[in-house]
Amino acid sequence: MNKLIIFSAPSGSGKSTIVQWLMQEHPELRLYFSISATSRAPRGTERHGVEYFFLTPEEFRQRIADDEFLEYEEVYQDRFYGTLKSQVERQLEAGQNVVFDVDVKGGINIKHFYGQRAMSIFIQPPSVEELRRRLQLRGTDTPEAIENRLAKAEYELTFAPQFDHVVVNDNIDEAKAETLRIVSSFLLD
Repeated sequence: MNKLIIFSAPSGSGKSTIVQWLMQEHPELRLYFSISATSRAPRGTERHGVEYFFLTPEEFRQRIADDEFLEYEEVYQDRFYGTLKSQVERQLEAGQNVVFDVDVKGGINIKHFYGQRAMSIFIQPPSVEELRRRLQLRGTDTPEAIENRLAKAEYELTFAPQFDHVVVNDNIDEAKAETLRIVSSFLLD
């Protein structure tokens, strides 16, 4: 039976780096990203059903009303992102272990829905100060945006105990190795 692996973390924790490494370097785990739905327009070469399912805000709201999402969020007015139950089921039936890269509340919702068939992993920075340093080094955000991300991170860190595993990313290679051990053990269980 195929399984689900949920990753959540504050911005700048190294989650994307760890997840991409796991998927690229360990094809034996048969990990595939969940394809999310969004109400934003496609960017560049993005295609419907490949990177995202592109829906209008009205279609998105109708699917919310019909209880078709495992989780969703309205990031800005009329800008939705979410995970369709039907898409996850299609991926599981196709023999894929489905990987989610979602916010903490979405991660908790997916874990609750799938129970023991899903495992949730929270990637945690060693400290808020280290997170500030990493965000500043990235050079992609204004000082105000960094402070907003840090405030959100402090809030997100309060959810860590609700996850099955917490991986502290103090050293990226050690965090990758620990995540690989946790995921491999879960999939082989």
